[in-house]
Amino acid sequence: MHQLSTLDYVVFFIYFLIVAGYGIWVYRRKTGHDGTVEGDSKDYFLAEGSLTWWAIGSSLIASNISAEQFVGMSGSGFKIGLAISTYEWMAALTLIIVATFFIPVYLKNHIFTMPQFLSQRYNSTVAMIMAIFWLALYVVVNLTSILYLGAIAVSSISGLNLDFCMYALAFFAVIITLGGMKVIGFTDVIQVFFLILGGLATTYLALNMVAEHFGQTGVLAGFSEMTKAANDHFHMIVDRDDPDFIDLPGLTVLLGGMWIVNLNYWGCNQYITQRALGADLPTARNGILFAAFLKLLMPVIVVLPGIAAYVLYKEGVFGATEFGTGDDLNPDRAYPVLLNILPTGLKGLSFAALTAAVVASLAGKANSIATIFTLDIYKKVLNVDASEKKMVNVGKITVVVAMILGVLIAPHLGIDKKGGFQYIQEYTGFVSPGIFAMFILGFFWKRTTSSAALFATIGGFLLSVLFKFLPGMVDLSFLAPLGFAVPNAAGVYEIPFLDRMGFVFVICIIAMVIISLIETSRGVQPKGLIVDTAMFRPHRSFAIGSLVVIALLTVLYTAYW
Repeated sequence: MHQLSTLDYVVFFIYFLIVAGYGIWVYRRKTGHDGTVEGDSKDYFLAEGSLTWWAIGSSLIASNISAEQFVGMSGSGFKIGLAISTYEWMAALTLIIVATFFIPVYLKNHIFTMPQFLSQRYNSTVAMIMAIFWLALYVVVNLTSILYLGAIAVSSISGLNLDFCMYALAFFAVIITLGGMKVIGFTDVIQVFFLILGGLATTYLALNMVAEHFGQTGVLAGFSEMTKAANDHFHMIVDRDDPDFIDLPGLTVLLGGMWIVNLNYWGCNQYITQRALGADLPTARNGILFAAFLKLLMPVIVVLPGIAAYVLYKEGVFGATEFGTGDDLNPDRAYPVLLNILPTGLKGLSFAALTAAVVASLAGKANSIATIFTLDIYKKVLNVDASEKKMVNVGKITVVVAMILGVLIAPHLGIDKKGGFQYIQEYTGFVSPGIFAMFILGFFWKRTTSSAALFATIGGFLLSVLFKFLPGMVDLSFLAPLGFAVPNAAGVYEIPFLDRMGFVFVICIIAMVIISLIETSRGVQPKGLIVDTAMFRPHRSFAIGSLVVIALLTVLYTAYW
């Protein structure tokens, strides 16, 4: 039954009122009871000095988890199994690395946006190219995919019109975003609470359904039966002869391209790093560590339900009407199908969790779009003398314009046909190796020049395109024995996506080093950053927490290798 009952709507509106009411309270405290005292631009965009560690950690997760995880990753759990959890569990380790080595560099050099980093480290040309690129990417790829996939998921569960769902999600996100980063950060704590509570409720029901199908009760019994009925779905490292190897190519998830995906996303991405850039170093690190612990939990919420749906589908509990058959089988139906069989009330809670994930991601993305446009384009090019109040107003207008563009563009991109998770990865993956190479050498090698950075920006993209279309020009079967090429459905050998990223990254690093050495030998003096090795030293609680995360990851990968 694809509709919500009265009780479900009551539960959902309680969630809505709590988030909206808390957001208004935070905003009124920030601006003064009459709302006339407006903070400066850094307070609006970064909530400078006011976000606690738990707000930073919650906001990181709320901004990251959206419909592509709930729907797309559950679908991958149905199709591939636990191996897709590597995106979440490797992210936990990545967050610790970012907190230890990246955030200190940003904070020490008073960097608030990624284009600002590029301008300080390289030059304004590189910074402006990337500012425009990030704006286009965030609006045309990220914002639209979050909006459209979210609307599809919400519509399929509630039975409400797709367009109405899209407009409602956009409106809710705009209301939160207009309050600035402080409102986003603190309302994200509530969003994450609903996200985890509703997500765990869905997982509980799914595992219990498996247990009852096999004549038992309880989630532990359900999990045990799942590991028996779908043993092939409980391995983290995919074998080379597995058809899913092209998506998750074996040890590459531990030793190769998965590092580029995660380090670029968590360490060089305005959308994410912005949450920590307004805090002091200990607070920022503790917040990121909290996010790392939440990341360990995410596969329980988004992957296990997909595997449970797979087991129930195999056992005939769900038929072709829910998932289709053969070539028409749609794994992305896993999460919506499970939500639609939830009991009254619980369905409203899970519906609120999904909506919370989508709205929080939209708000975070819109705020990042406004921050980059206002601080790196408007203030530097269009109105150099803009006042603090003017920049805040421009930021608010940018939020509304970006969301309107997202609503108008989203239905025409074929996001649902391509698959949301794949859609985002395909387009961001063309540029992330070059961007990450530019950042990592910019951080830790003072001789890196602006020309080298420009090569990584443009050359990295062109190399990614070349590797994408190379199988149509060259027989790559000679790479198969090394595991770097696998045949697709047509028998053509392709380089797995993550391996392509690894190759492009290595080439960019080598080329950047050569270009930089040539230029510095001719007298070019690169601009460096303030880097003091003492600032990388972690404080005691962060070090202990990091060791716990690493130990848990070691146990998980050992148990489910």
